[in-house]
Amino acid sequence: MNRPFHPAGARRIHRPKKKNFAFALLILLLAVGGFLWYGNSRYQYLISTPVDPADSSNISFIIKKGASTANVSSDLKEKNLILDESTFKQYLKNSQLDRKIVAGRFLLNKSLTIPNIAEIITDSSKSQFVITIPEGSTIKDIDEKLAALEAIKAGVFIQAAKDFTDYDKYTFLDKEKIAALPHPLEGFLFPDTYFMDPENFRSEDLIQLMLKNFKNKLGDNINPQGDRTLFEIIVMASLVEKEVRTQKDLPVVSGILWKRLDSGWFLGADAALLYLKDDRSLDYTDLQEDSPYNLRNHLGLPPGPINNPGLKSITAALNPEVSPYFYYLTKPGSGEVVYAKTNDEHNANKARYLY
Repeated sequence: MNRPFHPAGARRIHRPKKKNFAFALLILLLAVGGFLWYGNSRYQYLISTPVDPADSSNISFIIKKGASTANVSSDLKEKNLILDESTFKQYLKNSQLDRKIVAGRFLLNKSLTIPNIAEIITDSSKSQFVITIPEGSTIKDIDEKLAALEAIKAGVFIQAAKDFTDYDKYTFLDKEKIAALPHPLEGFLFPDTYFMDPENFRSEDLIQLMLKNFKNKLGDNINPQGDRTLFEIIVMASLVEKEVRTQKDLPVVSGILWKRLDSGWFLGADAALLYLKDDRSLDYTDLQEDSPYNLRNHLGLPPGPINNPGLKSITAALNPEVSPYFYYLTKPGSGEVVYAKTNDEHNANKARYLY
C-alpha cells in the first residue's frame, strides 16, 4: 500500500475549518456590537441625565468671547453642571451646535440635561451681555467699547451721560459741578464687570448700575470725613489712577499731590491735560495751553475727574501717605516711580531716566 511521502522534519499543515472561522467572526461581531451598544447606551444616558434633577437653583455661567467647546465643556464640568466633558462636546458636534456657542452670561442649574444646556448657550436671547470696564476708563472709552461690541452706535453712551437727570436719586453726586463738565458723571461710573440683556440694552440702564455700584463699593466713604469733599477726592483719585501704575505708589503719589495742593503749588500732573486730547499725546505747544486741565499753569485741581478710578485709587486719595517727597516721575517702560525731595534732585532724576 502506497503512503504519502513526508520529508523528515516536515509538519502536516492543518487548515482551519470554515465553521471555526465563522464562529470567531461571530464572536468578533458580537463584541463590536456590544461595545457600540454600550457606548451608545452610555452616551444616551449621559446626555439625558442631569447632575441633580432636584436642584434647580441658578448658577451663573460665563462664556468669554472666542471660547472653544473644550473651554466651555471644562468650565461646565468644573461647575458640576454636566456629568462628562467628552459627551457634551460630542453632543454639540453631532447636533452641529459646536460653532453656535454665544458669548455672555447664562443662568444654568444642575437639573438641566446636556441638550437643555446646549440649547441655552447657543441662544443669544438667553445670554446676558457681559462688559468689563477697566479701572481708569473714561466715558469716551466706555462709549467706544460698547460701540465695538455693537451694543450701541458711537456716541450714544456719551449722550446718555449728558442727558442724565436722576441726581436726586444719588445724593452723593454734586449736580452743580458734575452737570457742567465736558462729560457729566465722569469719575462716578464705577469700573467693573456688568451683565446686561443684549436684546434690550440701554445706556441709561448701565449708567444706573454703575452709579449704584459706586455707592455700594465706597460704603461709608461715600460721606468722607474731614475737609475734602467726595467730588474733590474722586478728582484726585482719577489723577492718581493715571499718574502711577503700582499699588504701593498710589498712596505716596496721592500724598504728594495733596501736599502740593495744600501748599499752593501747581500740581503738574500732565494726565489731566491729556484728558481732552484725542491723540493721547502732548507736545511743547500743548504744555503752554491755557486750559483749566493744564495743571502746569493752573493752580488747584482740574474742573472734574479725568477718568473713572478704581477702588484702590479712591482709597489712596482718601488715605494719602505722608512722605518727605514733593516730586516724582515714572520710568518709561518699567513703570517704576522715582521720588525726590527737592527740585534739584528731581531734575537729576529726569536727566537720568527721561532724556
